[in-house]
Amino acid sequence: MKKILIIEDDSFLQELEAGKLKKEGYEIITASTGEEAMQKITNPEIDIILLDLILPGIDGFEVLEKIRATETSKNVPVIVFSNLSEEKDIKKSKELGANDFMVKSNFTLEELVAHVKKTLK
Repeated sequence: MKKILIIEDDSFLQELEAGKLKKEGYEIITASTGEEAMQKITNPEIDIILLDLILPGIDGFEVLEKIRATETSKNVPVIVFSNLSEEKDIKKSKELGANDFMVKSNFTLEELVAHVKKTLK
């Protein structure tokens, strides 16, 4: 079973994402803050990471840098799933190693699942 780390500070949205992905057969690990994410990205069993950029404490950009600098997570695909939609944020995410960038308000949960499946192929 593929494991997904969802890094999202909005508990309602985190539950929606986790619920939808669990129904699709994925195992879910969650983190609600940048600090919590930093501890969980070292788990060598994680297959893909969904990353929000606006997090309390350490922001998603710093988390993404740490993901790419950590031996166990440097090759794990990362989908940034954020409300930040400015070109500079998308560009910075890609430069830091994000595999995909999705603006939350532009996608349904079904489309999120489709992106996860495509990325994991």
